[in-house]
Amino acid sequence: MSEDVGAGAPSPTAGTWRLVLSDPADGARNMAVDEAILRARAEGLAPPTLRLYRWQPPAVSLGRFQALDERIDAAAIERRGYGLVRRPTGGRAILHADELTYSVVVRETDVTGGESLMASYRELSRGIETGLGYVGVDAALGAEAGAAAEKALPTICFAKTARCDLVAAGRKVVGSAQTRSRGVILQHGSIPLTIDLDDLLAVLPGPRDRPLEERRRRVSEAAVGVSELVGRPVAYAELAGAIRLGFARALGVVLRPGPLLPQEAAWADELVVTKYGAPEWTAKAPPRGDGEG
Repeated sequence: MSEDVGAGAPSPTAGTWRLVLSDPADGARNMAVDEAILRARAEGLAPPTLRLYRWQPPAVSLGRFQALDERIDAAAIERRGYGLVRRPTGGRAILHADELTYSVVVRETDVTGGESLMASYRELSRGIETGLGYVGVDAALGAEAGAAAEKALPTICFAKTARCDLVAAGRKVVGSAQTRSRGVILQHGSIPLTIDLDDLLAVLPGPRDRPLEERRRRVSEAAVGVSELVGRPVAYAELAGAIRLGFARALGVVLRPGPLLPQEAAWADELVVTKYGAPEWTAKAPPRGDGEG
């Protein structure tokens, strides 16, 4: 689809946003593009942007401040030909495989409650909730939950539900995180179509003193993919169409498909080399409180 997606009822977020539909890319490229859009919005070059993308090959992304330790099996990641990258946002490790990833880059003044972390999560999550509803998933922001799974598997993002995550049927279906720079929000998140527990626990085994079957059970109880929820295969294209429509209708914006700006593409190329594709960035978490972006 190349046409604009029309807005629903007007809201404080009403306006025209760019919709970037990216080709599948590796982990370093995906994170570099997200940061490049953040920089472009901060410089006043880019409009508010919703980006939808995939990971090829699959990759494990680490939270910005997460240690790369024995609970993450770098050797298994390499054997599978997967990528390993550190995100610009916080949180725990995610295996990005059969999923849709979204990112939203907006000024704090572009969205209702943008100056507040949780208010902005609530506002932006309305687009995802509405989109998931179009494929038959009834999701809502979660309360702090999943304590048992968190205790058993503290490394894995989808083993715990936080207030910024979306829950359906008591299990986490969307994991999101934010970073901010110069009054601009980058929120991105993972929406799994399916979850392969064997694959997930091979690369993110967590504490190895826990039996594998216990770890499988913990993740299965805590996390779920969209296809399992609705009882049928949901393709990436179907979910992408639903999410873009959800944002347009829930936030009252017009989504106009467009490419990256030349400056964004140049910044992304630079960030792949100097940051996200650099082994030293991936290997060592920066001190907490270090500058974002």
